[in-house]
Amino acid sequence: MAEQKRADYASTRARDLGAWVAAVEEGSPAWEAGIEPGMRIDRVNGVAPRDLIDWRWEADGACCELEVFDPRDGSVTPCELWRDPGQDWGIDFTDVLFDGIRTCVNACQFCFMAMLPPEARATLTLRDDDYRLSFLQGNFVTLTNVSDEEAERIVTCGLSPMNVSIHAVTPEVRRNLIGRRADRGIEVLERLLEGGIEVHAQIVLCPGINDGAELAATLDWVEARDGITSLAIVPLGYTKHSRRFKSSYSDDVEASRAVVRLLEPYQERARRTLGITRFQLSDEFYVDAGLPVPPAETYDGYPQFYDGIGMLRSFLDETALVAHERTADLRHIDDALAEKNVRLELVCGEAAAETIDVFCAELSPAGRASTRTIRNDYFGGDVNVTGLIVSEDLLAQMPSDLSGTLVVLPEVMFNFDHLTLDGDTQDRILEELRRRGALVTVSVPNPGDYLDALLAALNLS
Repeated sequence: MAEQKRADYASTRARDLGAWVAAVEEGSPAWEAGIEPGMRIDRVNGVAPRDLIDWRWEADGACCELEVFDPRDGSVTPCELWRDPGQDWGIDFTDVLFDGIRTCVNACQFCFMAMLPPEARATLTLRDDDYRLSFLQGNFVTLTNVSDEEAERIVTCGLSPMNVSIHAVTPEVRRNLIGRRADRGIEVLERLLEGGIEVHAQIVLCPGINDGAELAATLDWVEARDGITSLAIVPLGYTKHSRRFKSSYSDDVEASRAVVRLLEPYQERARRTLGITRFQLSDEFYVDAGLPVPPAETYDGYPQFYDGIGMLRSFLDETALVAHERTADLRHIDDALAEKNVRLELVCGEAAAETIDVFCAELSPAGRASTRTIRNDYFGGDVNVTGLIVSEDLLAQMPSDLSGTLVVLPEVMFNFDHLTLDGDTQDRILEELRRRGALVTVSVPNPGDYLDALLAALNLS
């Protein structure tokens, strides 16, 4: 399961290059200077900002000099901003990258973008590999397209931590897995570690390619580098459109258990010598292996939560917490469901169903709450996470008569524009489910947010 607070695929809206102002806080230095949404910051202390990093770096003091472009009349106006200690400038930008996104130069065998349906919209096939998004938004990058100058910028500006995909360390395995520029990624990574940059690393594990002895070699390499403070290992995911892969760890219990066993001595040594587990397996491995997820203390504060590391444990622990601390809300909701003769269905992907079932049992011991598991036919393969549910599958698998049903949709199936991966809108989906007789709400898929959304939907808050 790889749930997160918001789907991470791209906005569908076209973006103009430049530091365009999206919002200005009233009363802020920018507001006092007359800067308005829709204007563009062309220079900061004489420097044309490439991204939010440049903006923060150049505008770090008590004063900054700007050149501001106003598209209404084409004018460029100089202005000077002053602020008090600790005060923000009051400017939000439309994007964190002002000069455009850096795209991928690799040919990874496991690239999910290469397994998308042929009708997928263009924004989904954009393969970003931009080191700035690693620092600013937590994206994983390979560093294969980073120049020496950019590596020095990362070190000089202290862009830490960085999220870096390693995958393998043996040169021939890396080139087979990633492409001809694979060696460059390791060169840059070594430079960043030498420069004191903290790294959260990732391996996408592909059966028969970078597991087994190669995985052990990669773990040894990471173990020798203290600057890599966490390593996430996630299994290959494939769709029905993949030409290369037709199976993964989800199809092989013993292979999944072998990965768990291989990692255990590394985890034990890290806990003994560093006080952290450091080497982390994604939740899918424990599900695929039929093993219980580890306790919370082994996740080191969840540094790679949004890579699917520890989400099941976090959900289970939060379920226990709300069962203890919000007993009145749980009973209030269950009583309301009984009084209104309404059934509750929490929509989720197949990977999350058993875990969310635990919450449903706490919410309604009488069985008035249950999961509505959506099988992913759109992608197929072993895709089964909640964040990749699409409208086509949801509406095809939901009953035509939803009278007396409160349906909770997971917020993570929608992007920032409230679109699903197959291009449908949240409003249209809600309208269709209501047409079938359902009461519908949308919630972040975790216990506390579920309770808040249900209290509101049932007019109990």
